[in-house]
Amino acid sequence: MPKIDIPSAPTGEGSRYPEPYAAPCKKRRWVKLGDAAGLTQFGVNLVTLAPGVWSSQRHWHEKEDEFVYLLAGELVLVTDEGETVMRPGDCAGFKAGVRNGHCLQNRSDAPAQFLVVGGRDETDWGEYPDIDLRFLPGRYAGMGGYSRKDGTPY
Repeated sequence: MPKIDIPSAPTGEGSRYPEPYAAPCKKRRWVKLGDAAGLTQFGVNLVTLAPGVWSSQRHWHEKEDEFVYLLAGELVLVTDEGETVMRPGDCAGFKAGVRNGHCLQNRSDAPAQFLVVGGRDETDWGEYPDIDLRFLPGRYAGMGGYSRKDGTPY
């Protein structure tokens, strides 16, 4: 049946970033709605950020578009252009290959929830402009990982 039973959908929590970069993202939680529907060409996650939690470190993708839609709460979108407050109904998109690092930060005193939609390209890679970190191809198969920008593995 196409309707997703959200309470029984697969979930995730935390961060796979190497230390010291994991701290602001350790308490993020998500529900894998795309996986629950059996989708293979793109992912859809329902993400919840408690107060003080970030969606990720500020990053960009070489081969995957990314789209976010805020459902509840208030978040700050941080990009190369600066900071923008996002409220329910606001959305943002990030085109593949555009080196504009982005992340969402919950600076409020209440939880926030958003949908994120993105590709599942095993060859995708990207960087984090504020820190010495890059993510490597193969992350959906569990083979990716992280390196420093000079290629030295973590």
